[in-house]
Amino acid sequence: MADLAQVSAAPAPDLLTPDNCAVLFVDHQPQMFFGTGSGDRTAIMNATVGLAKAAKVFDVPVVLSTVAAESFSGPLMPQLADVFPDQKIVDRSTMNAWEDVAFVEAVKATGRTKLVIAGLWTEVCVVLPALSALAQGYEVYVVTDASGGVSPQAHEHAVQRMVQAGVVPVTWVQVLLELQRDWARTETYLPVMDVVKEHGGTYGLGVVYAQTVIGAHAAG
Repeated sequence: MADLAQVSAAPAPDLLTPDNCAVLFVDHQPQMFFGTGSGDRTAIMNATVGLAKAAKVFDVPVVLSTVAAESFSGPLMPQLADVFPDQKIVDRSTMNAWEDVAFVEAVKATGRTKLVIAGLWTEVCVVLPALSALAQGYEVYVVTDASGGVSPQAHEHAVQRMVQAGVVPVTWVQVLLELQRDWARTETYLPVMDVVKEHGGTYGLGVVYAQTVIGAHAAG
């Protein structure tokens, strides 16, 4: 039961903010996309870039990682790499990124304890580091629409496994809007709207319509 004397207009501490989270991109590479069959791969690519641009708008630290980039999986998705042109990419041999020292050190260097993870495939390269980070005390959020598995069942069962362990499933737009949270935050309002218009599908088209018909500062 709520103690009304303690109720105030304040956000829950569980919410993601630009100051408490880091975003980890794991294995968004050509060979991994070739094997993805859980959903539309173009939509996953769009969600991944949308998530990346959300992190950049709010200056959230990111870790970019690939697996066997030169011997099997190919380079990081160019559209993702282009968002962070100066970012070092951690290449690994391990399927579980959390068993790679350089990856874990990169995560630790962010200083953040809430980790937002997206990657391919959900049932391997997402679930393994997600559960490993969770076991070491991190709060873990998995961006399900910026991740994909080899089949719908593989993706769904991996998400279920993570949720049962305590991982929180989110979508890229949810992360973007949770970071913004107030349309009066003018310093990020226009950049957020640019991301929505470019990657938000019909939501973005609705923003174009509202700004054209109602005015340039139409909210949300």
